[in-house]
Amino acid sequence: MKNILCFGDSNTWGYSPQDGNRFPPDIRWTGVLQKSLGADYRIIEEGLNGRTTFINEDERPLRSGSDALAILLESHRPLDFVIIMLGTNDLKVEFNLSVEEIAQGAKTLCDMVLNSEYLADNIPQILLVSPTHIGSTIMPDQEEFFNQAREKSLQFAEHYEKAVAEIGVHFLDAANIVKPSKVDGVHWDADQHKAFGKELVDLIRQLIP
Repeated sequence: MKNILCFGDSNTWGYSPQDGNRFPPDIRWTGVLQKSLGADYRIIEEGLNGRTTFINEDERPLRSGSDALAILLESHRPLDFVIIMLGTNDLKVEFNLSVEEIAQGAKTLCDMVLNSEYLADNIPQILLVSPTHIGSTIMPDQEEFFNQAREKSLQFAEHYEKAVAEIGVHFLDAANIVKPSKVDGVHWDADQHKAFGKELVDLIRQLIP
């Protein structure tokens, strides 16, 4: 059995833009992926609302991806494949990060996987996914966090791909597959979860048959 860790934020957790609840397992892209790949693969969901690549919020601690990943790599070993999709929450105004800094944060997560002492006997392949763009319309409760973040999000793919070009990591631009909901401009509707999960199936079967 192939073990695949899916490490991300609310769009991996399955946050519904319609009501703020969590989509059922079969709707989330991780669930779509599990059903499509079948019993020879095990999808490990590790999504958290508000998770960043490396920085914590003052009001919501424990959101740093780098802090969490160090633990998860040990607790979920052995791993054959790791999917990392983070960066949207790094765009929040309070952090004042450049796209280059966010991309380096994502690269650091990849480096953690590649250099983990717990995975040294079987280093998993990594797929770094640059997040979807922030929508052109954002709900008022999101605007204070993501004001003027859309322009930065449009640069995600360029900088993510550049950041990991020399470390042997696979790359995918989620914005070529998924569009954020028109409801809040950040999270994915159910049909987008399905589209993303289906897109990953053939890629994963090719990389870890």
